[in-house]
Order: sequence, then C-alpha cells, then structure tokens
Amino acid sequence: MKGVYAEDAMDPNEEGPPKSHSVHKSGVDFERIAESSRFREFMAKKKKFIVPLTVFFLIFYFTLPVMTSYSDFLNTPVIGDISWAWLFALAQFIMTWVLCTMYAKKSASFDDDADVIIEEEIVKGGGKR
Repeated sequence: MKGVYAEDAMDPNEEGPPKSHSVHKSGVDFERIAESSRFREFMAKKKKFIVPLTVFFLIFYFTLPVMTSYSDFLNTPVIGDISWAWLFALAQFIMTWVLCTMYAKKSASFDDDADVIIEEEIVKGGGKR
C-alpha cells in the first residue's frame, strides 16, 4: 500500500501532535491510531484468534510430560515397539507445523487489516502530526 508510512503522508503546514503522543519518523502518530475504536476492534479480533491457539498449544505440549510422569498409559505399545508416547510426540511436531501455517496465513490478513486502518486514520487526519 503506497503512502501508508511514507513521508508524503505528512502535511508540513499542520502542527505536531500533543507532547504526550510519540510520532514515528514518517510522521504517523501510532499512539493516536492505537487509541482509535477501529484499531481496538482489530486487536480484539486478533486476540480472539491468538489466545485460543496459544491455550491449545500449551495444553497439548504439556500433556506429554505430565502423562509420562504420572501415568503408564503412554508406555502401552501401539504398533510393535512403538508406544503411544512416540505417537504423541510425533503429533506434537505435526501440531506445531499446522499451527505455524495457520498463523502465517492469518497474520497476512491481520497485516492487511492494520495497513488499512493506518491508512484510513492518516487520510482522516487522526494519524498525522
């Protein structure tokens, strides 16, 4: 998106932001943008995606050491000498790659949404100094 962070987004005749706001060298007041309702809605949407995945990952990750420490179930052979512990450990690698792929794809749309919000705030005048 051309012009979102560029110097040409600044109006040289416009006065700077209040002293409480920090302004990026490109002239974009990111603190003012972060305080906008649209950006807060965006962050809530992002949190609804990230928090459940993080909770799932942590539970799934710590289940293996807890189960091997306090239970004998994972020591049960499944196929020949391969036990449930080995299958669970393999599933953790697969789960990590799946979650990373999901996040990488979703983060691209998050970046696009953030760029749109920043550009609209600059056009509106709320994000310029």
